[in-house]
Parts: sequence; C-alpha cells; structure tokens
Amino acid sequence: MLISTKGRYALRTMIDLALNGDGEPVKIKDIAKRQDISGKYLEQIVAILSRAGYVRSIRGNQGGYYLSRPASEYTVGMILRVTEGSLAPVDCLSGDENPCAKQAECVTLKIWQELDEAIAGVVNQYTLEDLTQWQKNMKNNYVI
Repeated sequence: MLISTKGRYALRTMIDLALNGDGEPVKIKDIAKRQDISGKYLEQIVAILSRAGYVRSIRGNQGGYYLSRPASEYTVGMILRVTEGSLAPVDCLSGDENPCAKQAECVTLKIWQELDEAIAGVVNQYTLEDLTQWQKNMKNNYVI
C-alpha cells in the first residue's frame, strides 16, 4: 500500500486548519504557502474534504476554510479513506465482501486480513488532535 500525495496533503491540510484556525477561517493560499502545496492541487483536495463534510467554507474577503468538527473527532484513517479510498493491502479486501473466487482455497488470505487489520489499527488509533499536539511539541522542542 502506498499513500498518495493526495492523502498526505489532505492530512497536512487538516493539521494546518486545526493549528491555524482558532475559530477563524483559513485561506487556501495561506495553507498552500505554509505547506508548500500547489494552490490548484490544494483546491482539489479541499473540495474532497468539503464534500465529505470534514471542512466548511466561508466566502468573501475574510472567508476561507475551517474544520466542521473538533480535531478529536477525526481519525487519520477517516481522512485517508476519504482521499485514498480503501486502505486494504489487496483488492479482495477492499469491499464489504471478498469477491475472490479462490477465497476458500487462498492460503495467503489470512496474511492479507491481518495486514489490513494492522493498518486499520494504526490509522484509526490516532486523531487529528494527536497530530496537532505532536506538531506543537515539535515546534516547542526545536532548538536554534
């Protein structure tokens, strides 16, 4: 499994909103500058996050984007799944049912299921609030 730039940038965007929002909308151009992401690409990512209901927008000069819910209510897994789709390591585990005709005789299925559970266990364990706290701690521990 390889997380694309879309998934990684979505996480960075959500962290940026959580850190810089302070109850005020954050402009895409400011996020793009801080995160070194193309503004056009960021607009596409924010559109995905907006359609999922993860961010909301305010129009106008003082407008921008803000998180729809507290950072503690978003898991890394939620954000990655909305941008990446399934995080399953193999196609046969990406849906609700295993469509593979060889499921009954597949000796590797157990490995893929365990790997899928391990991935889900990690990405569902951490919240956006955890990531923002880690970011704050990194800045506070930075020695010049």
